[in-house]
Amino acid sequence: MPPTTAPTAGHTLPTQVTPPGFALSDLGPHAILGVDVVALPVLQADEDDRDAGERRADDPGPRLLLGPGAEELSELLGVDLIALLEAERATGRAGEITRLPVPLGGPDNAELRSVLLVGTGKQSPTDLRRAGAALARATKGRSAVATSVPAVADSAGLEAFVVGLMLGSFVFHWKSEPPAQGPVERVVLTDLPDSEAHVLARAIAVGGAGWRARLLATVPSNLKSPAWLADQAVAAAEEAGLAVRVWDERELVAEGFGGIVGVGQASATPPRLIRLDYTPDGASRRTPTVVLVGKGITFDTGGLSIKPGEAMTTMKRDMTGGAVVIATMAALGAVGCPVRVVGLVPAAENAVSGDSVRPGDVLRHWGGRTSEVTNTDAEGRLVMADALAYAAAEIEPAAMVDVATLTGAMKVALGQRTGGYFANDDALAGALEDAAESAGEPFWRFPLAEVYEEKIASKVADADNAGGGPGAITAALFLQHFVGDVPWAHLDIASAGDAPSDFHEWTAGPTGFGARTLLAWLGGDDPLAGVRGA
Repeated sequence: MPPTTAPTAGHTLPTQVTPPGFALSDLGPHAILGVDVVALPVLQADEDDRDAGERRADDPGPRLLLGPGAEELSELLGVDLIALLEAERATGRAGEITRLPVPLGGPDNAELRSVLLVGTGKQSPTDLRRAGAALARATKGRSAVATSVPAVADSAGLEAFVVGLMLGSFVFHWKSEPPAQGPVERVVLTDLPDSEAHVLARAIAVGGAGWRARLLATVPSNLKSPAWLADQAVAAAEEAGLAVRVWDERELVAEGFGGIVGVGQASATPPRLIRLDYTPDGASRRTPTVVLVGKGITFDTGGLSIKPGEAMTTMKRDMTGGAVVIATMAALGAVGCPVRVVGLVPAAENAVSGDSVRPGDVLRHWGGRTSEVTNTDAEGRLVMADALAYAAAEIEPAAMVDVATLTGAMKVALGQRTGGYFANDDALAGALEDAAESAGEPFWRFPLAEVYEEKIASKVADADNAGGGPGAITAALFLQHFVGDVPWAHLDIASAGDAPSDFHEWTAGPTGFGARTLLAWLGGDDPLAGVRGA
């Protein structure tokens, strides 16, 4: 996790809660002593299943089974748990919770206070992720839970359950007192052998990346400046053994990063460019490199093209893409990423002052391409253009992927639970789509429609930064000019950058959307399989 205290301008982030700790046990949940909650899986029986745990034939509801530990716990407590499910008209759907209070404790475990029967649907990864998130919410304020829920799933289901439980536990606060109910402190995953330890470690890394990205995106901007974000990246690099470099405002000017400098010049907190480098064990000169670029606008007023007041309320999270890249980079070693990865985060605050970039100004990007700024609220593409151009020329990667809360048009198109993406290489697009599906972060592909190139044409510069038209597509076309012939994908997560309410593993507020997808992709055996030139 990132450091939880860092003074800036007299502000200090209060100590934050941390995710639950996890352990494996080959014992049943009833045999784990010192826990105040036991959670058992509820399964929907197949039509031809005639096991003793099924519903009676005269009951029109779904027939349900209970997973490992149910028989022993029923006997210990003297309770028919299947009858309890029937009485509560449980369906077994993923995330459904049926509660049995145990106010006096169990005969072998005086600390036991509750038994939770957790619906697991058909035990798909999505079902298990939702079951984990539901269990997280049901156990807030508890000290320890023993659960056999992931014992009914394969390794993918185990990972999904742990990730869901971690992310469903997420809490951020800046109050004078700590949260009244934090996440459950300890989770024992029962009926599982030690051989699953590597799966658990990967799951904790993936869930931790989602947690880190959410935390960084949720920190208020009276603390979160570009320099503060760079400090968090340096701390993550030290934690994960990454190489790191940070350009300050003088170096950015000297080296020609005109987009980053132009967007950030109006702010009292100057811009930064952050670079993180991951090298896998056993890497050779032939090991390919992937570049990740994350938009790092630490607050977005819109500049002189100022946003309406209500539109600014979530703009502390306009650096979610940068948070996703930092969090992803810190977890690459834990998921066994086999390729080199360079993460770039162009960080700036889009503020208003006498030094603001004006509509009609022309900025020169790294490498020489110029942009006419017709809308200062289309600033994300200006800073990302510098990073993409630098990466394509100086790093020469096998592929590049950028992630950004870039366009309101994407939110109009997709709502708030699906991200949009573009790609100039079908194999890369397919790999990201598969990764997104397995990670539980749905993305929808949009076309790089050349017919709209005329929208970003400028009479005085190489491009107009806000040509209008289909806004998400023209933004992607603007960025495409900076990647050269490198296989590239652009993830526009403005649609899913905020969750309006708690929903499965999503908690209300900044989502960190994209970290799980990137880790599922880069943690695969061959992330660049079939990608042009790789």
